[in-house]
Amino acid sequence: MADLGAGEILIIVLVLVVLFGSKKLPDMARSIGRSLRVFKAETGKLREDDDEPQTRPVSLEEQARLLEEQAARLRAQAPQS
Repeated sequence: MADLGAGEILIIVLVLVVLFGSKKLPDMARSIGRSLRVFKAETGKLREDDDEPQTRPVSLEEQARLLEEQAARLRAQAPQS
């Protein structure tokens, strides 16, 4: 990205004031700040998820066995009629 000097920044600010008005600029800046804060928090969570060790893949047979065990536990907990 190009380096912006003081003159270029002043021109950009003046154009923004003319386009949006001085009353709306603080609200727009506040909402942009909130959006960036939320975005930063979410990307931080994604990085944390990437840092966690990956679990080993579970075979279909093992998945079926785990589901059968869970079903048996649920049947045992269900009230008898």
